[in-house]
Amino acid sequence: MPDFSFYDRSAPIYTQPRYLPPSKMLDADVIDSVIGEGCVIKNCKIQHSVIGLRSCISEGAIIEDTLLMGANYYETDADKRLLALKGSVPIGIGKNSHVKRAIIDKNARIGDNVKTKVKNVSRGDISENSKCKLIHWCVDGVVAEG
Repeated sequence: MPDFSFYDRSAPIYTQPRYLPPSKMLDADVIDSVIGEGCVIKNCKIQHSVIGLRSCISEGAIIEDTLLMGANYYETDADKRLLALKGSVPIGIGKNSHVKRAIIDKNARIGDNVKTKVKNVSRGDISENSKCKLIHWCVDGVVAEG
């Protein structure tokens, strides 16, 4: 038994309530994963992953061995339409994207048909985007469509 316990009455853990709705999973295949509150998950496959609060995962997406931190807020339909007009991407994982063995930060925007994968970590490579064929870390950025 570890020295630390979440159930120790002499050392309570406090948190701020969020009052989020339950997650909505429409025709999703979820295997050995944890799904946070307030997620919208549509017709996708999630395996061995942790999906954070308010995550949006679109149709045909595959998430494997991944930590998706979630989002701090929801985008409205009007926000999403405005982003589309600007050529940008809404928060979440786009249609038919494949994310494998990754840690995705909060409020990340991953477009449609994006494929990420881990290469040789021992050599220092981090990830490869199939569109750009570049090794990269993306901080405060957007991974555009396919």
